[in-house]
Amino acid sequence: MTEFEKQCYGMSEADIREQYMESITARHAGLEMVVMGILSDAQEMVEVGYKENVRLYLNRAKFILSEMLENKGTTDSDYLDSAAHLDQVE
Repeated sequence: MTEFEKQCYGMSEADIREQYMESITARHAGLEMVVMGILSDAQEMVEVGYKENVRLYLNRAKFILSEMLENKGTTDSDYLDSAAHLDQVE
């Protein structure tokens, strides 16, 4: 684990991928549910005053979201520039 990873996430990026992104929850419910779970954990930590842990958990959620965006096949602007979304507008 690098110093950056330690300070930012409290664990390595490889560990985030293994423990969160390759978890049973991720496989069955998707990464969105994993992120929601992390955010829920952070909410609970706010209630009990674990400020440092909240920051780490939020950074973990942001890392997963950034990985999701990086792996996304098309960008939102590509989608909006195409005619694919027009049938969804009433």
